[in-house]
Amino acid sequence: MSARYTIISADGHAGGDIADYRPYLPSKWHDEFDAWAASYVNPFADLLAPTAYKSWDSERRLAETESDGIAAELLFPNTVPPFFEESGLSAKPPTAAHYQRRWAGLQAHNRWMADFCAQAPGRRAACVQVFVNDIDDAVAEIGWAKDAFGQPFGGVLLPGVAPNVGIPGFWEPHYEPIWDVCEELDIPINLHGGSGVPEYGEHEAARAMLLIELPWFAHRAMWHLIFGGVLERHPNLKVVLTEQGLAWIPRGLETLDWFHRRMTLPNAAEARFFGAVAAGMSMTPTEYFHRNFWVGASFLRPSESPLRHDVGVDRIMWGADYPHSEGSWPYTTEALRAAFGNVPEDEVRRMVETNAAALYGFDLDLLRPLGDRIGPTVEAVAQPLPPGDYPSDSTCNAFDTAQVIRAW
Repeated sequence: MSARYTIISADGHAGGDIADYRPYLPSKWHDEFDAWAASYVNPFADLLAPTAYKSWDSERRLAETESDGIAAELLFPNTVPPFFEESGLSAKPPTAAHYQRRWAGLQAHNRWMADFCAQAPGRRAACVQVFVNDIDDAVAEIGWAKDAFGQPFGGVLLPGVAPNVGIPGFWEPHYEPIWDVCEELDIPINLHGGSGVPEYGEHEAARAMLLIELPWFAHRAMWHLIFGGVLERHPNLKVVLTEQGLAWIPRGLETLDWFHRRMTLPNAAEARFFGAVAAGMSMTPTEYFHRNFWVGASFLRPSESPLRHDVGVDRIMWGADYPHSEGSWPYTTEALRAAFGNVPEDEVRRMVETNAAALYGFDLDLLRPLGDRIGPTVEAVAQPLPPGDYPSDSTCNAFDTAQVIRAW
């Protein structure tokens, strides 16, 4: 067995600079794009900073991630696609009036991302983005991406559905064609933190409410898919919850199991008034989770690592969250030490190598020579990192000295 780990980060972010997207738009949109790009004011400080290149400069990105011991990445979006006001990751669904132009912009991003992955063969997998307004469009785009991205392939990134936005919930038949194609083609479904949040308005407290509640809105997809019967009808679906933390899952599953029990308990009020869907479930929520879910555990916190057996060591995939400021770069080895010091090597390998490789189709035989050259050593990662040695200039959550078991 190698003396180093071949790190596959299950959470990275990339995207083109605004002008980079123009060649990927059909020509009929070029004039409108030029007008939009000339007037757009980017509100994101990290995309205006000198380090913005990290999202789109392939060679510099490879140099920086390699210097930090990362051999391969799964990529989520990071920049602003054509005709959007914000990143596609957190954008609200388009209205009917804006759907066609926004869809053209999202497709441009997908095609840019396919080319970005091709610049580092075998080392980048990316998610294809879709809207769920028009399911036929979404299914066609998923099929295109399966061929265009090749292997490895990150699967589909589904937008979270915020309350009262006029889009059906995941339990609705509206989504059946997506579940069908993803199950048939063995395509993972990714649900990333930051999506599905409602509109908070402009009050001064709104940003605090967004921060506090943002994880919970991402978590909702788990119980929507379980209690909506989606995983009963589609037992082979693979669902990934990324950058949503990990500590909430054991207690969350315990809570969902309690609801399920009450919904199926004879003569219980919960069964009489709310139990119709639970009657059609052949397993408990915990059993569905361990069959159908994986966790993209970005910068795994020291408080979360002891919960790995409750979640499932074979379900956890470590992520660096490069290039975000809360990510582990340039202290990935230190972040791994904080999370995995004294953890058995075979468990660490699953969480930083083999789980992501198996799910997304990374070829570890291809990556191993690189990992053997740049990866952190098994010996180094095995050494716990005392809080007093946490990097003082890092804002990564892995180095937060107030380590708590978060409720959500």
